Amino acid sequence: MFSLLRPLGLLTLLASSCLVGAQNLTVVDPAAACTALGQNLALENVTVNFAEYLPAGTNLSLSQGYNLSTCGRASQVVPVDLCRITMYVATTNRSGITLEGWLPTNWTGRFLMTGNGGVSGCIQYEDVAYATSFGFATFGQNNGHNGTRGYAFYQNSDVVEDFIYRGLYTGTVVGKQITNTYYTQSLSTSFYLGCSTGGRQGWKMIQDYPEVFDGVVVGAPALYFPALTSWSGTFYTILGNSSSDTFVSADLWVAVNTEIMNQCDGIDGVMDGIIEDTLLCNFRPEAMQCAPGVNNSTTCLTSAQVGAVRQVFTDYYGLDGLLVFPKMQPGSELLARYIYYGGTDFSYTTDWFRYVVYEDPSWDPASYTRADAKAAIDQNPFNAMTGNGDLSAFQKHGGKVLHWHGEADYIITSDNSPRYYNHVSETMGLPSSELDDFYRFFRVSGTGHCQGGAGAHMVGQQAAESAATDPQNNVLARIITWVEDGNAPETITGTKYVNDDATQGVAFVRNHCKYPLRNVYTGPANYTQPEAWTCI
Repeated sequence: MFSLLRPLGLLTLLASSCLVGAQNLTVVDPAAACTALGQNLALENVTVNFAEYLPAGTNLSLSQGYNLSTCGRASQVVPVDLCRITMYVATTNRSGITLEGWLPTNWTGRFLMTGNGGVSGCIQYEDVAYATSFGFATFGQNNGHNGTRGYAFYQNSDVVEDFIYRGLYTGTVVGKQITNTYYTQSLSTSFYLGCSTGGRQGWKMIQDYPEVFDGVVVGAPALYFPALTSWSGTFYTILGNSSSDTFVSADLWVAVNTEIMNQCDGIDGVMDGIIEDTLLCNFRPEAMQCAPGVNNSTTCLTSAQVGAVRQVFTDYYGLDGLLVFPKMQPGSELLARYIYYGGTDFSYTTDWFRYVVYEDPSWDPASYTRADAKAAIDQNPFNAMTGNGDLSAFQKHGGKVLHWHGEADYIITSDNSPRYYNHVSETMGLPSSELDDFYRFFRVSGTGHCQGGAGAHMVGQQAAESAATDPQNNVLARIITWVEDGNAPETITGTKYVNDDATQGVAFVRNHCKYPLRNVYTGPANYTQPEAWTCI
């Protein structure tokens, strides 16, 4: 019988002890304590692989077997002195998770769980290291399978269940127990950090297990997952391949982007190559219609191409006339042209339909229709939609959630996040002034999928997206102060370096507004200065 809801039997480790300082809890003789943790840990359904003490600066080589080479994480530098423990946790008799914890010697009393991406079973070591550098006892897990594809879902609903919610929940329960054991005292506060699928995972915990976390950072969440996966499959059928009359080449997408900026960039008051509120951009591709007799141009669209581009930027409705997923937001095409518009299928969509929806490895993504979207949404295994708008239990718990989304996201349209925020407001009957107590959503202009872009995208979602400025310009730091000090963010501040290179200096800084407010250039300062913008 597999159960992680009952109390887990633990052994107290006499080799470890802690000294409570003003801010940090320090493990005495951490190397011995780490060895003892690996040797003596006794948890139901848990098999420890190893535990090792690692000093700060260790360049850790990561095993790349079992499809993990696709994860692209061959090594990771350890940021602080810590105990690393890895284990297998069985969730059923045919499924389980690989779980890993990094326990810093100078612990702050805080716990953090990291999320994943796509349909992958990759521990995001860069996020584990990032959170550990803040003094969190940090854990990550592999969603019940290895690698970046969904092959393991085939004819194994237990693995699907691990992917949807159980891997994260199980890893969190076990991770907290190990944290309390290693430091021989209970953790004080509990946090979560995730983006994309990791964002959906965070919302899943808030909705179904509202007392698990005190503070949650969710970026670009993959909410309404079966619907999102269906929407992602539409672009291949809308645009076709390079031989289709509807296909738009990569070069031509550059021209489309230029026209989008011509039509929409100035809505916020300044032409700076960034659209501050993509919901206000009603792009008209017909403005790019080729003149009669003009063919094979790289600056205009044929009638067939105009129709296809119009579909890309139109909300996607199902057979029942209800919204499946919002339109792709304008401004993301320079990267979306390689992800969705390149004339090939999208692997996450293909995997979901082949191995989960139909359990048919021969299913052809070129055959996709609205009937397939209905099948995926109707199936909705383990409520993968993650669209529950009633967050009252999380609110009662005292939890806080900081939700953000880049407005040039080329994988999950940013239009989906205000859709969910509005759904919560309607479901709970709360205006924004009341939601603010526990739920705040920020739109981050000019930012791609979880990172990068023309805008001030460095908001602290991950180490590579953290600017060396005021630590309050960091979503992870902000969720800590909101939970522990009641200091709720009114804006989140992003930084843009010249050519995205910190050695070349800061290009501009921008305060990103809390929804439903939007950023407008009001001057008189230069638009590169944060004080030149006002949230209205």
